[in-house]
Amino acid sequence: MPSSPNLYQYLMGSLSLVVEANSSTRYMLINTPNTFHTVSPFLVQNLLTSCIGEIQNVKKLRSGDLLVQVDSKQASIISKLKHLGTFPVETSFHKTLNVSRGVLSNSDFIHVTEAEFLEELRDQNVCAARRINIRRDGRLIPTQHVLLTFQAPVLPKSIKAGYINCKLRPYIPNPLRCFKCQRYGHSQQSCRGTDPVCGK
Repeated sequence: MPSSPNLYQYLMGSLSLVVEANSSTRYMLINTPNTFHTVSPFLVQNLLTSCIGEIQNVKKLRSGDLLVQVDSKQASIISKLKHLGTFPVETSFHKTLNVSRGVLSNSDFIHVTEAEFLEELRDQNVCAARRINIRRDGRLIPTQHVLLTFQAPVLPKSIKAGYINCKLRPYIPNPLRCFKCQRYGHSQQSCRGTDPVCGK
């Protein structure tokens, strides 16, 4: 699966359908017990509009859940919804689309702990920090690279860390590979293939 910032584009479809995200954008999931597979898109649009006004974007996922792109005020309203028209619903924030991850690389921070990063950068929306280690001769060696997770869908270009202005680069994880069908983009647990493929 593509990494941020292309993950939302992957889920929402082609580039022409994507509304550019900003710092106030939120992505939420809406589900109902019988899914939205058989519900008219016109009805869904009318119900959502009547509840929260004009919506930036809506996509029905393979699961039948609705993925909606809204602003923070609309997200607050959606999070309290128990019914959408006559449909009982449960809502939640999408686990990955509402955060962004970037790498800070600076040797001045080699001795700074992950806890200190988190404490000092919390006011810049940092919600997690992890130092990137490399394995050498069987030992884990810390590097100058720190993975920062921001509680915002758009990664800032830079942050102020102490007295240093630090540029950030998007974090690109290793591609996800299925060891059942040997294809990329999903795990073995979610593979829909029927016959295992030898990974020669």
